[in-house]
Amino acid sequence: MRVLMMTDLEGVSGVVTFRDHSYPDGRYYERSMRLLTAEVNAAVEGLLEEGATDVLVIDGHGSGGIWFEDLHPKARLLHGRLSADTLMPDDAGTYDVAMIIGQHAMAGVERGNLNHTQSSKNVEYYKLNGRLIGEIAQFALYTGALEIPMIFLSGDDAACREADELIPGITTVSVKEGLGRNSAISLSAFEARRRIGEGVKNAVVNHRKSPVAPLKWQGPYVLEKRFFHTDTADRACAMPGVERVDSQTVRLHSDNVLEIIYA
Repeated sequence: MRVLMMTDLEGVSGVVTFRDHSYPDGRYYERSMRLLTAEVNAAVEGLLEEGATDVLVIDGHGSGGIWFEDLHPKARLLHGRLSADTLMPDDAGTYDVAMIIGQHAMAGVERGNLNHTQSSKNVEYYKLNGRLIGEIAQFALYTGALEIPMIFLSGDDAACREADELIPGITTVSVKEGLGRNSAISLSAFEARRRIGEGVKNAVVNHRKSPVAPLKWQGPYVLEKRFFHTDTADRACAMPGVERVDSQTVRLHSDNVLEIIYA
């Protein structure tokens, strides 16, 4: 079993504010990286106990979220960026299952701790074919187009609800209860890791008994992005094929979700 593991920083227990925890100049940023890496390691250990032969961890936090020296010795890490397209490995389609550790809810979700979509500073919302989406749907639809089911997610309770509504049969583990965008009640780090390890094992067992289907939506696809500021929309319009809707909104069109979902 080969596993593609996306990660993010804002859905980790103990990480609750942008300023202090998830921005690279935050006073607790390095501590947050170590908290994420420990949750990733708990997930890797659970996967190995259930027979995983290869776990590729993707560092999905923009400024980097994995503390490399602490990463589980059996995991491999994809990190750094050449472009948005390099978020996934070239051989992504050869993996058997996908999952996310440390995920937050999409932008605008009430009480979703650290909720945002791609950019916490610039994006008001993303819509795909008229439906609001966040980073959970982006990854699930990308892997789904490659016939890879997303079987597990950990994060705050709002992210877990988002995943449950999106992907029938997924196993989720909440490691904190969001009280607001910069406030939450977190499990202890040790309890969060214990639940993630058990949750990952349950996800594999459940998937073997009743396989989770890869997430797929019918095309053609229209991705609408609305930004907080006009200059961000100005920059987005520099991309080929982008339609300007209004001063803060752009749309992209494609028949292939793989071409558009991370554009």
